[in-house]
Amino acid sequence: MKARLLALALLLGISGCSAGSTASVSGGPDTLSVGFSAEPQNFDFTRTDGTAIPQALLYNVYEGLVKLDGNGSIVPLLASSWTVSPDRRTYDFQLRPGVRFSDGASFTASDVKFSLDRVKTDWTISIKSKMDVVDHVDVVDPLHARVVLKQPSNNWLFDLTGRVGAMFSPTGIADLANKPVGTGPYVVAERRRGDSIVLRENPDYWGAKPAYKTVVLKYIKDPTALNNALLSNGIDVISTITAPDSIPQFESDTRFTVLQGTTNSEVVLSFNGARAPLNDVRVRRALTLAIDRKALLDTVWAGRGTPIGSMVPPTDPWYEDLSNYYPFRPDEAKALLAQAGRPNLSLRLRIPNLPYAVSAAQVVASDLADIGVEVSIEPLDFPAVWLKQVFTDHDYDMSIVQHVEARDITTFGSPKYYWGYDNPEVQRLLAEADAGTPQQQVDDMKTVARTITGDAAADWLFLAPNVVVAKKKVTGLARNQVSESFDLTGLGRA
Repeated sequence: MKARLLALALLLGISGCSAGSTASVSGGPDTLSVGFSAEPQNFDFTRTDGTAIPQALLYNVYEGLVKLDGNGSIVPLLASSWTVSPDRRTYDFQLRPGVRFSDGASFTASDVKFSLDRVKTDWTISIKSKMDVVDHVDVVDPLHARVVLKQPSNNWLFDLTGRVGAMFSPTGIADLANKPVGTGPYVVAERRRGDSIVLRENPDYWGAKPAYKTVVLKYIKDPTALNNALLSNGIDVISTITAPDSIPQFESDTRFTVLQGTTNSEVVLSFNGARAPLNDVRVRRALTLAIDRKALLDTVWAGRGTPIGSMVPPTDPWYEDLSNYYPFRPDEAKALLAQAGRPNLSLRLRIPNLPYAVSAAQVVASDLADIGVEVSIEPLDFPAVWLKQVFTDHDYDMSIVQHVEARDITTFGSPKYYWGYDNPEVQRLLAEADAGTPQQQVDDMKTVARTITGDAAADWLFLAPNVVVAKKKVTGLARNQVSESFDLTGLGRA
């Protein structure tokens, strides 16, 4: 195993780069260029899963009634205020006056009704179910929308801060995949497929003008090339470092600011629990016991992530440290496989072709080989091919991917979700947690987390850190990644 990990370390080695010119990125002081590793397949997050689209568009082009601030608190956005009825079923939103969509249409309570109703009728992605709790939406007057829920929900307002809460105009949905129409501070000005997206200031934006009139979202999959782009002034910001060995290089360079915080991004080794042999809990437990997660974290992220043992980051109210629930015990793993009648397994590990997934897959394959499990690693183009074949078609045995959506433990309540986990008790607890008192929610969610961990419904490898590197001139970057959005609205200039 050590020899395999040494080869991996050499493969992942980051080439050294000398300090480059201090010239600005072309475009002048009003232009900001931000580097990302995963490019959106299109612009329609109502019909296309994955996080690359909301990362680029949420809060920047599309806005909702509310949003998450940098601390993860729910704050007003298109709604200036709201009240909740004593029975916790009726929400009255007062809307900001004078708001327009980028196509010129006025934003009113009718658009709130249109947008929330449309989640149920027209959206096709899995998270559309977050709006199932809505009974109906009333237009009280142009600046007053009332949402009535079927039953109380602890999750609903929080969910409204994400994609499902985005506001659309009936005049702006003709070509969502190519022409987003929102109320945000930016509009999509240009798309260079395989290269970049150009956002330009919305001249009719209702709120404070953004610090940068033009933002170029630059997509570079290779981690060394992404780092070199910042060092050579091709970009101003790396949205999240994908090559952790390079972080000290930036920390020692006075031209840059390095921010390290936390995320909601659980890096998960998923098991296809809907089919053999992974529908056997003994097999899933064996695979989990066989993986040295500390060594994996040291190799994949230079030890900078956070060990976790379930689908709950430390920032959630129901967090418990379950990271030691399955210690590294390969001998016990072998015994479990023998007990299950599966002493010699061959499994397909189908992963996105992103650096963290490729490097983690090598470690997983090496550890599982030590207990007699043969693993074939199949990197798939991300997001398009991975989303289609693994996430949608469930054509895989195991996979590795970051799940970045906040409070996404609820996905284990859906048997149709790609990990094929079907536990009626978990489904009942999730429903009761949502409708119950806040304390009942915490208690039930802790039970859910312990249950899915005990069932080895997946193997939670680690919680990814948020490491952002930027030129000193860029201010206002969030230390923690608390939502799906790379929120440009708080940025400034030194």
